[in-house]
Amino acid sequence: MIFVASGMILMVVYLLKKNPFGSKNLYKEEVFSSGDIKGTEYILPENRFYLPSSNTGEIVHQRYYSLSYNEKYEEAEWVAYVLTKESLKIPNVKRTNWFEDDPLVKTGSATYYDYKGSGFTRGHLAPAGDMAFNDEAMKESFIMSNITPQKRVFNNGIWKELEENTRNWAWKNNRLYIVTGPVLNKSIKRYIGKNKVGVPKYFYKVILDIDAPKRKGIGFIIPNERSIEPLVNYEVSIDSVEKLTNIDFFNELLTDDEEEKLESEFDPKKWKISNKLYQKRINDWNKQ
Repeated sequence: MIFVASGMILMVVYLLKKNPFGSKNLYKEEVFSSGDIKGTEYILPENRFYLPSSNTGEIVHQRYYSLSYNEKYEEAEWVAYVLTKESLKIPNVKRTNWFEDDPLVKTGSATYYDYKGSGFTRGHLAPAGDMAFNDEAMKESFIMSNITPQKRVFNNGIWKELEENTRNWAWKNNRLYIVTGPVLNKSIKRYIGKNKVGVPKYFYKVILDIDAPKRKGIGFIIPNERSIEPLVNYEVSIDSVEKLTNIDFFNELLTDDEEEKLESEFDPKKWKISNKLYQKRINDWNKQ
């Protein structure tokens, strides 16, 4: 049934599925809604039962993504969302560049001023480029709980290359489930700002092509540094990322057999990396 009120479209969809992605969970009612004319479908927080495990128990639901906040390091240990071809088709809204504290973090998020003069950029976990389909999503990407300390040569270099390749893969595969975060462990030795935000030595991204029957997954672990190495050199199994982060990414999303298969192996041939973007990184982005 469809309700229309004040420009808001609310769709209540009853589907004989296990969850939005076809997991092992019991059948559930799924509720999808679009925020405005330029919006894209999102899954209501009460139905986001497929999220990764949390080492902290502090789960925060923004409208277009969810995160697990780590108070010790004052940043998210993961940010999770769905990236679709349909959202990428929508003309990009103007980038905001306005950072805001996150009132949803009960313990208080890091602030804009924690990064000021630190020598580190305010790096996005859910990229602004993935959230450019409407103004609300763009604004959410600049909430400080989605921000982490990144070296400029990393943020503007290989990390940017990975983000752009990810959008290419979403365009090709229609729908990707993405989990991104810093590696928060004893490798962190440096802290910045009044709130002592931990500076990660490594970042990861885990990508799952959601739709059956040809589901596939891949992981990346990349040092927070300038790199001249091809992106393929940082490809790893999802199991490898789980062991490093102590996060179970797909326990609530996949059957045990699917999870074991997808997380233990990956095929780089199924994730074509753009040589054009690599050359752009080497010739331009790394020199910024």
